[in-house]
Amino acid sequence: MQIWDNRERYGMVSRVLHWGMAAVILWQLFTVLARVLLDDESAMYGFFWGTHRETGFLIFTLVILRGIWALVNIRQRPPSVSLPAKVGHIVLYLLMLGIPAAALLRQYGSGRAFEPFGIPLFPGFEGDRIEWMMVPANTFHSWFGYLLFMLIVGHVAMAIWRHRDPEKTNVLPRMWN
Repeated sequence: MQIWDNRERYGMVSRVLHWGMAAVILWQLFTVLARVLLDDESAMYGFFWGTHRETGFLIFTLVILRGIWALVNIRQRPPSVSLPAKVGHIVLYLLMLGIPAAALLRQYGSGRAFEPFGIPLFPGFEGDRIEWMMVPANTFHSWFGYLLFMLIVGHVAMAIWRHRDPEKTNVLPRMWN
């Protein structure tokens, strides 16, 4: 079992982080779909939407770990197949980091405590909200979330397209095997 990345494929840690994050982000999609499509009073809504903040925090934590691991492996990772692929991956990372970061800032600015998975991250406070902390997430959180999901669909589509086109570098074995 190969732990570290090399020039031909990603190691076990990178693959577990990649596919683990894919599963968590898929769950986050279900939480958003519940919010958009279901009645606020339904049990399904409560079940899914009730995990949205914790799931976002998990994504935030995992993307930080994944970024650190990528930096540790920077010299031995498989090279990017194109400039658009490289830019696309950078944008994916920025969105996976920025969306939950803005939500955490909004949560703090609202004065509400946040204890994901029972871990006290920050306490609530009395008094006025801190509006400047809330504005970025109030303005962009949903839209950037939708953009992230669209880019993920594009990411998957490009990987499949490269897999099926014999003239292109097949990138699936790098992260799959």
